[in-house]
Amino acid sequence: MTRRRKIILIILAVLLAGWFFCLPKDLFKGTSYATVVTDRSGQLLGARIADDQQWRFPPSDSVPYRCSSAIIEFEDRHFRHHPGVNPVSLVRALVSNVKAGHVVSGGSTITMQVIRLSRGRERTLWQKMVEAVKATRLELRCSKDEILALYAAHAPFGGNVVGLEAASWRYFGRPADQLSWAESATLAVLPNAPSSIHPGRGRDRLLEKRDRLLRRLCEKGYFDASTLEDALAEPLPDAPYPLPNIARHLVDAQPRGQRTVTTIDLPLQRQVEALTDRWSDELDHSGAADLAAVVIDIRSGEVIAYVGNASASRLRPGSEVDIARSPRSTGSILKPFLYCAALQDGVILPRTLLPDTPVNLGGFTPENFDLQFHGAVPAAEALARSLNVPAVQLLRSYGAPRFLQLLRDAGMSTFVGDASYYGLSLILGGGEGTLRDITAAYADMVRSFRGLDDSSPLKDKIALWYTFEALKEVNRPDEIDWKLIRSVRKAAWKTGTSYGYRDAWAVGVTPDYAVGVWCGNADGHGVAGMTGAKTAGPVMFDLLNLLPASAEWFEEPLEGGVYLDVCKESGMLKSLDCPQWETVMLPAKASESAVCPYHPGGVFRLPPGMEWYYKAYHPEYKVVPAKGTAQMEFLYPESGSILTLPRQLDGSTPGAVFHVVHRDPQAVLYWHLDQSYIGETRIIHKMNLAPEEGRHTVTVVDGRGNSVSVNFSIR
Repeated sequence: MTRRRKIILIILAVLLAGWFFCLPKDLFKGTSYATVVTDRSGQLLGARIADDQQWRFPPSDSVPYRCSSAIIEFEDRHFRHHPGVNPVSLVRALVSNVKAGHVVSGGSTITMQVIRLSRGRERTLWQKMVEAVKATRLELRCSKDEILALYAAHAPFGGNVVGLEAASWRYFGRPADQLSWAESATLAVLPNAPSSIHPGRGRDRLLEKRDRLLRRLCEKGYFDASTLEDALAEPLPDAPYPLPNIARHLVDAQPRGQRTVTTIDLPLQRQVEALTDRWSDELDHSGAADLAAVVIDIRSGEVIAYVGNASASRLRPGSEVDIARSPRSTGSILKPFLYCAALQDGVILPRTLLPDTPVNLGGFTPENFDLQFHGAVPAAEALARSLNVPAVQLLRSYGAPRFLQLLRDAGMSTFVGDASYYGLSLILGGGEGTLRDITAAYADMVRSFRGLDDSSPLKDKIALWYTFEALKEVNRPDEIDWKLIRSVRKAAWKTGTSYGYRDAWAVGVTPDYAVGVWCGNADGHGVAGMTGAKTAGPVMFDLLNLLPASAEWFEEPLEGGVYLDVCKESGMLKSLDCPQWETVMLPAKASESAVCPYHPGGVFRLPPGMEWYYKAYHPEYKVVPAKGTAQMEFLYPESGSILTLPRQLDGSTPGAVFHVVHRDPQAVLYWHLDQSYIGETRIIHKMNLAPEEGRHTVTVVDGRGNSVSVNFSIR
């Protein structure tokens, strides 16, 4: 081989290598794209403009048939056949430009235009030569459809609109695959001179180019003469359309500059937004300005409707806050998780009597919503009635650290403090959760019951079934008994109201759906009288009525548990003295639950404190003396309590009222503070005391020598 030939071969090799590596891996690296969010079928929910203030959607994989046909016919009719460069077109453009004395035609192919759009260089002869070389390389890398998609995504369409998809929404208010032939032709001619034939100006030139293209498409056989006539009659677009703004808070939460396909069902989302907007406007009159809602499909576990804050058109402070993702005080909405967990772990049985008497737990003195005490309440009834004191007593038995971990395992990520931080107030709203997390946790309980998912920490189907049955008995906000009206949607549901009436919750589940609703004010100020049952509850049931009805209710499990004898009066495991019992299927750990202690000698008998309140609501309860049982009990305070005695403006201390109950209504009780006699009481056994700061003991003795003491601290 001669030296000359070697040099030629080296030069050719260098040129070939240069050609092969002339394109960057990402042609449009650094390009800023809009945030585009769609529903699960690809329908646009909303978009947020790119960082460079251009409406430029992220590239899609394909171009709709009508649009691709119009673009190719107008820009590069030989696109499917050339290798990136069309020599005939280049020569024709050169001749035309020479004859005209200025540039009237570029002769660029679609592939060359993609290169030019990616480089952003001035349009000179040298740059056109570079584009031609790089275009041939691009043809080797990408298919024709991929090249066309790149062109459609980055071509200018007038103003700050870039790309076919963005142009379709801005000028016609719908996706490109739904455009007519006339609309497709309009967009096809726009990139040719976007600054001069923007739909808002230069309309005569735009119409002329569109119609000329339509006639060519008809001549090529893309459609018939009748379609051409209809297409020519279509008007040009007017002012740009605003882009859809559905599920706006969800759109805002998506990654910037990307296309995100969500699990939202667009038709349902529209219905949910319309309904929540109406409710929010109505509730605003009563002081609750903000409302959020989440709907989850049980089978998939996906969020199919999401309203971060309803009624965007009603301008107000906080309207932009995504309440569905904002931590809020949970009120009573977590009680079903505690009930189910306690059943699952054998701490209680479904109708175990829980104490409902005054209690002071280290200064924490919970009260029921109606400010009444009922002595003893079956656990399922306490849940259905959302009684606070029994819930606190149950959490005390179950363990706050244990329950806190269960909530975290259930996906509630906002509980970041330790158990000592929340204490027993955790079950009454001492912690904060989000509507999204809480509704998902309810949905996971149903998914666990149906065997669709095992991620929920609540896995015992029997415990779950008893929980759903208890929640089915909750009084509806419309005071309708669903058992009497077949058309009313059956649901297991729970409400919650936070301290100060700041948050109103309602979450309901069926075998197929979970719906969560929050009402209140984004800034946290309360609304007098606002409760979950009266505000969030009706909204939740209206949302349930939008959804297809479940064919079946939760079916009682017939296996997986144990059959045990349960006392009918206490709801606890039967003792030898229980006169009436029934055999029922219970969770596997139910055998570890407590045995009934309330039937000494075969007679139902509660401790004095529980009895004091219980008998007022149960006239059938008989107070029967029995040897060996406690005759009196402190109702307040509980032993170990820490009391804070506030001072009046004059510096005096009113003290705290100590309350003891005795089975004998005629008994006289003698009171002692730290072994010093301080007085006696009859019938109503209350004593107001104001001891000094520190630890103390109060002892009460009756005439028969029975005594009861309580230790407490004053701070």
